[in-house]
Amino acid sequence: MTASLLTPQRRAVLSRRSLWLAYATAGYNLLEGLVAIAAGAAASSTALIGFGLDSFIEVSSAAVLIWQFRSRVPEDRERLALRLIGLSFFALAAWVSVEAARSLLAGGDADASPVGIGLAAASLVVMPLLVRAKRRTGRELGSATVMADSTQTMLCTYLSAVLLVGLVLNAVWGWSWADPVAALVIAGVAVREGVQAWRGEQCDDCALPVADEAPDRADACCSDRNCHDPRA
Repeated sequence: MTASLLTPQRRAVLSRRSLWLAYATAGYNLLEGLVAIAAGAAASSTALIGFGLDSFIEVSSAAVLIWQFRSRVPEDRERLALRLIGLSFFALAAWVSVEAARSLLAGGDADASPVGIGLAAASLVVMPLLVRAKRRTGRELGSATVMADSTQTMLCTYLSAVLLVGLVLNAVWGWSWADPVAALVIAGVAVREGVQAWRGEQCDDCALPVADEAPDRADACCSDRNCHDPRA
C-alpha cells in the first residue's frame, strides 16, 4: 500500500474521517445488536441472537480500535483488552454452537422473523457503503489499520448475507434446519474473529507520516514488526 504525499491539513481531515467512520460503524452495530437480539428472542432464532451478540462484541472491538487511533495506549492494557474480546468471541461461538446443535437434534423450529429479514437486508446495504468509504480513506491516508478495519466490516456484510439466507429459507419454505445451520456459520466466524483478536498486536511506532516524512512509513513499520490490526 502506498500513500501520496499529504499535507498535515489533509492528513488531519482524513484521520478525523477515519475516526468518524469507526464511530458510525460502532453505532450501527450497537443498534443492529439490540434489534437482532429482540427479534431473535421473539422468533426463537438462534441465528438472530448469535448475530446480535456478535454485533455487540464488534462494538467492543471497535472501541479498542478507536482507543488506539485516538491515543497511544499502554501495550499491556491494549493486549489485555484484545484478549478479553477474543474470549468473548470464543464464548459466543460455544453458546451458539450448543444452541444450534440442540435445535438440529431436537427439531426445534424458529418462527419467521420479518424484522430479522429486514435487519439483515438493511445491513447488506449499509455495510458495503461503510466498506467503500473506509477503503477510499485508508488508501489515501496510507493506513493499514483503516484498510484492515474495512476488511472486518466486509466480513460483517458476509455474516448478514448468511443470516438473510437462513431466515428467508425458514420463512418461505419452512426449512427449520436453515436457522441453526446459519447459526453454526456465525459461530465459525466468531471463532476466527476470536483467534485474530487474541493474537492481535499493535505497533507502538506506527504513527501516520506527515508531509515531510516517507509516505508509506506507517505501513512499512507495521510490515517490519509484523504487527496488524486486531480486526483484520
